[in-house]
Amino acid sequence: MDSRPEEYELNGDLHPGSPGPPDASPSLWGRNRPINMNHYANKKSAAESMLDVALLMANASQLKAVVEQGPGFAFFIPMVVLISISLALQISVGVLLIFLVRYDLNNPAKHAKLDFLNNLATGLVFIIVVVNIFITAFGVQKPVMDMAPRQ
Repeated sequence: MDSRPEEYELNGDLHPGSPGPPDASPSLWGRNRPINMNHYANKKSAAESMLDVALLMANASQLKAVVEQGPGFAFFIPMVVLISISLALQISVGVLLIFLVRYDLNNPAKHAKLDFLNNLATGLVFIIVVVNIFITAFGVQKPVMDMAPRQ
């Protein structure tokens, strides 16, 4: 039995010429293969990225509503600062997730770096959540249209 670890590409397929498990025949659904951690991590990062994009769109909409209200809004400056911080952190996490996806989890030499980057991403996401709690607490109201007819 071959004791060498299998070499996977980022999409979860074996490198051409890499020995596969001797008793596993390829199936349509790939159920006879061991779980590929790179494939799992890529799916997880893609899901996080989709959530990040949704929050990014929500913050952009909130920023638009605050700017439409103008400086007359009681919390105009704090809201613009908080939303800007949130947007900057979200872009940073998005870039960080791109780097996380590109690294090979099967390479033990990169485990320490990946662990650090993963912890950094988790910490930044926590800060984003806290900032967005404050954004919600200050409230963003849509500008109210004057419905009364003018004389």
